[in-house]
Amino acid sequence: MRQALAPMLFDDHDRAAGEALRVSPVAKAEPSPAAKRKARKKRTDDGQPVHSFRTLLADLATLTRNTVRCGKAPEMVLLARPTEIHQRAFDLLGIKLAM
Repeated sequence: MRQALAPMLFDDHDRAAGEALRVSPVAKAEPSPAAKRKARKKRTDDGQPVHSFRTLLADLATLTRNTVRCGKAPEMVLLARPTEIHQRAFDLLGIKLAM
């Protein structure tokens, strides 16, 4: 899951580019230019805030599902509308929300 969400996280999602910059296989691994850019700007390439895995999970935890009943009417389930960040995470994970 963390690897799939890497484009939204401070994690390096383009390790191949970092590996290409190494002068020797025994040299210290360097972060890719994309990872350095995310760390410096605190934004993803599409302008969203970069998260740690923990803060992304906390953000995703704000999406709510409520069961509502008014009087004797049948129960109704309401799912909060996902934010852009929620939707991006679900897209990266291949999750389709049933509304």
